[in-house]
Amino acid sequence: MFYAYGFERVGVVVGDLYFVDPHPEPGQEGAERGVRLELRHVESGTLKGTMYSARPIAIDRPLWRVDLLESVAGPAGSFDRTHHHPRFQGWEPGARVFDEKLSADPLGWLAERLADLDGVLAEAGVAREEVGAADAAGLRRAVPEIMDAVSRLLAGVRAGELGRPPSGDEPVTDARVSWL
Repeated sequence: MFYAYGFERVGVVVGDLYFVDPHPEPGQEGAERGVRLELRHVESGTLKGTMYSARPIAIDRPLWRVDLLESVAGPAGSFDRTHHHPRFQGWEPGARVFDEKLSADPLGWLAERLADLDGVLAEAGVAREEVGAADAAGLRRAVPEIMDAVSRLLAGVRAGELGRPPSGDEPVTDARVSWL
């Protein structure tokens, strides 16, 4: 399951995640599950028909990512693998960044960061001109709704309904994000 929130030129996509890193850092071995949130560019396309036709919308290049993850083998609610990727190089995320404040209060930290689009963009190395004038205010207004979706997804992961490995007999060797 995933949710998408679109504003003028940025959007937020959030969904459940099951992840196995084929080349983990020491201490990061084993499957992870949780919720991934990405701040992304959104683009409104040209109408494909009459003025009444649906307008194409592209959820495009990622700008920033937060992974509210915990090890599958660990206790539920541990957030022991929670991290963020403050920068992307094109479509590729930078290294995982573990932040004490994020680990201590993942939902509070996330809500605070979402309410500060200018700060997130600065950290991501994205020029303010790449986003629309109304994006920061729209995102700020939507933070409670986005956080409600994040909380529902986390509850689904903890209940075993979401953030599950792919079905089948093949061993899991990589990520399974719900919106793939």
